[in-house]
Amino acid sequence: MSSYGVFADFYDDLTLNAQYSERADYIMKVFERLGHDMGLTLDLACGTGNLTLELKRRGVDVYGIDGSAEMLSRAQEKSADENLGILFLCQQMQSIDLYGTIDTCICTLDSINHMTDKADVQSTFERVSLFMNKGGYFLFDVNTVYKHRNVLADNTFVYDTDDVFCVWQNSLKENNIVDIELTFFERDGDAYFRTDEGFCERAYSHEDLSEMLSESGFEIVAVYGDLGFESPKEDEQRAIYIAKKL
Repeated sequence: MSSYGVFADFYDDLTLNAQYSERADYIMKVFERLGHDMGLTLDLACGTGNLTLELKRRGVDVYGIDGSAEMLSRAQEKSADENLGILFLCQQMQSIDLYGTIDTCICTLDSINHMTDKADVQSTFERVSLFMNKGGYFLFDVNTVYKHRNVLADNTFVYDTDDVFCVWQNSLKENNIVDIELTFFERDGDAYFRTDEGFCERAYSHEDLSEMLSESGFEIVAVYGDLGFESPKEDEQRAIYIAKKL
């Protein structure tokens, strides 16, 4: 997987539609409905820490893990600016090694999709299970097969912000894998400087995810459409899984 070194510089500007505040409220509402005290919570693949900070502001005892040192550097700066004291660790999802157990784990914004090898997803689920207390909950979301085949597919997207012009080019491959090529044009006065970065995402079927969760000691308690409490629709672009550690 890419370390997202260049992408880290522009990640926040390019994900303004991620609804971090609404997503934090939704996550807390999910666990309220389940009667689950979030307790010690891991934000897995936390990126630049936007959701981690939102949860911390709401009183959640949370820390973050990401595989990109560049992303975590920005997360740490934000935490320090607000004197939140959040711990951030640089580890790969499929090989996390925690200092103790957790009560809750969240993994959002298609981070699972960034692992294109099914064995890596299985390892991630197993590591989360290993460090999770019995009765704890694992909430994660995934881009759906529909989104990969019909939205990302072979399409190109353009983003134009005050600081950067980005061209996002996709190429759909076998196994619902999308190759993503990002070209950044960073403004510096009257000139633009180009940098490129690429990575892949893979969409997994509900059957695959269910099997991997079961093998890792989890039971699925609900699958919802994004930020809702209804089952995913046929054209759902993001599905949210809530699994309980047995």
